[in-house]
Amino acid sequence: MNITRENIDALNAVVKIDIVAEDYQEKVNKLLTDYRKKADIPGFRKGQVPMGMIKKQHGRSILMDEVNKLLQQSLNNYLATQKLEILGNPLPRLQETFNWDAETLSFEFELGLIPEFTVALKSKKKVTEYKIIATEELLDEEMKNIQLRYGKVSSLEEAVANANVTGTFVNEAKEINKKGTFLVSDLSGKKNEKKVIGAKVGAIIALDTKKLFKDTHRLEHLLGVTHEEIHDLDITVSFTLEEITETTPADLDKELFDKLFTDGSVSTATELRNKIKEDAENQFKQQGDQQLLNAVTEHLVENTTFDLPAAFLKKWLATAGEKPLTADEATAEFNKSEKSLRYQLIEGKIMKENNIKIDHAELGTYAKGFIRTQMAQFGNMNPEEKELNEIAGRVLQNKEEAQKLQAQLISQKLLTFYKENMSFKTKELSYQEFTKEVYK
Repeated sequence: MNITRENIDALNAVVKIDIVAEDYQEKVNKLLTDYRKKADIPGFRKGQVPMGMIKKQHGRSILMDEVNKLLQQSLNNYLATQKLEILGNPLPRLQETFNWDAETLSFEFELGLIPEFTVALKSKKKVTEYKIIATEELLDEEMKNIQLRYGKVSSLEEAVANANVTGTFVNEAKEINKKGTFLVSDLSGKKNEKKVIGAKVGAIIALDTKKLFKDTHRLEHLLGVTHEEIHDLDITVSFTLEEITETTPADLDKELFDKLFTDGSVSTATELRNKIKEDAENQFKQQGDQQLLNAVTEHLVENTTFDLPAAFLKKWLATAGEKPLTADEATAEFNKSEKSLRYQLIEGKIMKENNIKIDHAELGTYAKGFIRTQMAQFGNMNPEEKELNEIAGRVLQNKEEAQKLQAQLISQKLLTFYKENMSFKTKELSYQEFTKEVYK
């Protein structure tokens, strides 16, 4: 066997593999002998079928199978020993004059090579890092919400300005059918309030989603739509009124504090307010971090220039899936995934050059932390270590879930790395200002 490589340019190469009979004949002969021993053909005793007949029936298919296995193994070994970093998979070149009876079987494979490039973490144009603060208005609102949540509820005959209304939102075109509760006072504008105030149980009210609530994000939970959808959502939903209640706010006293914090950590309204601020800003930090990671990703893709073997990748995409793609479809798929591919290469280079990696034990620890957070949301604040280990073990056995957690952990490590190695422009603003600026 002989393997050679021709570099077409910095991004494309062709590997040629020449195979002769001595590379595969011994294995082929053994398989033919095994076939002969097992062959049961009328007119011949078992195991006594002439070898010529066996070769005629099975020789070519066995030869092709063994040569293909040898090709795959040899090509993989060659790529590994030569330390060639490729994109996609090697593409076999079709040869119209190929002859399986030739003394030397020659095969050619096209390779798309990973480009050489450098990643500049420092640049004049700095990425913005948002510090989201809990404003006094937000804290006032959350204090009020807590008092209402634990207040005394009474039923009403018809909706009034301070009533809670519960009902089902429906829009068939958007496949919305969701039950939700909101305060009439949360509605934006007198026009919307007038539609609800005075309505009784059973009423069906047509509501326009655009500027329906003072806080547009209320739609995300009430209608079950994504965060990206709500800002441009301009549809009419029917709201069937099912329940009307009024809540008398709970007093800010020891009874309320003990309900909220059974460990006695909060005993005054000021301490409660500080706790709300701390929890809110921790949540805001998570959103700010995700936005920062997204912004860094965009920044690195825009400021790290390198060429890709585009023609090769389009050809590979045309054959890589279950269903072959036309040239136009493959081009469209390449254009759609190019930015993602570029960041994957940049991310891989950063991780390799800075020894950023995770092992199984680290992933297990991360999984347990994730599970502990999930359990806390359902009231289990102190799960046993044995229980956490068992659940984490089951989760990590699920390939899809394990990959999700691994991706989250890698993102977390990369964000830490970026914060330590890049300079950012810091901007402090409220949550409302943040969402308005980031999700324009």
